Amino acid sequence: MTARVPAAIVRAAIALAGAPPHTAQRLSSRSRTAVYRASLADGPSVVIKLYAATARRNAITESAAIRAVADHVAVPAVIGYGHVPGHEATALVTADLGTLTLGSARRSGQLSDERALRDLAGLLGRLHRAPVQSWAPRRPFFEQVTSLGRRCPPSVLDRIAPALAAITDAVDTTTPVWCHGDLHGDNVVLAGHRSVRHLVDFTDATAGPRESDVAQTLVMTDAVRSPLRARTVTDAYPLALDHHLLAAWTVFHTTRCWAHSSPGDDRALWADRLDELSRRTPHLFRTRRPERTHR
Repeated sequence: MTARVPAAIVRAAIALAGAPPHTAQRLSSRSRTAVYRASLADGPSVVIKLYAATARRNAITESAAIRAVADHVAVPAVIGYGHVPGHEATALVTADLGTLTLGSARRSGQLSDERALRDLAGLLGRLHRAPVQSWAPRRPFFEQVTSLGRRCPPSVLDRIAPALAAITDAVDTTTPVWCHGDLHGDNVVLAGHRSVRHLVDFTDATAGPRESDVAQTLVMTDAVRSPLRARTVTDAYPLALDHHLLAAWTVFHTTRCWAHSSPGDDRALWADRLDELSRRTPHLFRTRRPERTHR
């Protein structure tokens, strides 16, 4: 029966996986994407991601990114992708790897925090070794700064101007790698009897500097707040890093999280993290000097 399953999921399953879904459970929903776990009639369980027509990227570009890195890091098998008949949306159908993630294993005590951080660093290293094709999506840094500027006052960008300058200065000298763009524990699924770490959710995958991707993981796992936890990640990461550039990207990603946070406790939390970074890396922040009073 498919009466309670959203029409777009029914049509995506039939067109891209070859069978109607018996049930569907929504796993996540964002402004331009929605993810469902669907049990196909007389078939396996799959994961279906819907992309709105207004999304910057779509199911076709995500499937291409997954297939491009599959020889270097474990990823879910792509079953089908394309436009959903009768809808403007696109959909990506992948194999369902299960519900156990690196994040849930850490929270339940099955894995130590240190082991989880080292696993993330190893996954980043393998991903960053995958060759970047000419068609790989790119997002110029000036576009990222412009987007950030729409969400925060000019004084915030002025405060982190030294970090922005450090990133800009390195643009022409940095070799791009495949960046996941959102690697944290809940985007790693443990599957199979050997609990193989599978990297999922390539919504934000682009070609970019490895320091940006590592910094994003440091920020999203909160490892950046502890020098020891941050060192666990960077020591386990197998490729060379420019640590000045890594620190600059950490400032940028923390500022971006502050700009996207909700007013109240969440905004205060990210403001505290920015203040902590300004104390630890003052050279990446502009200190406002008091004006002199002439008598």
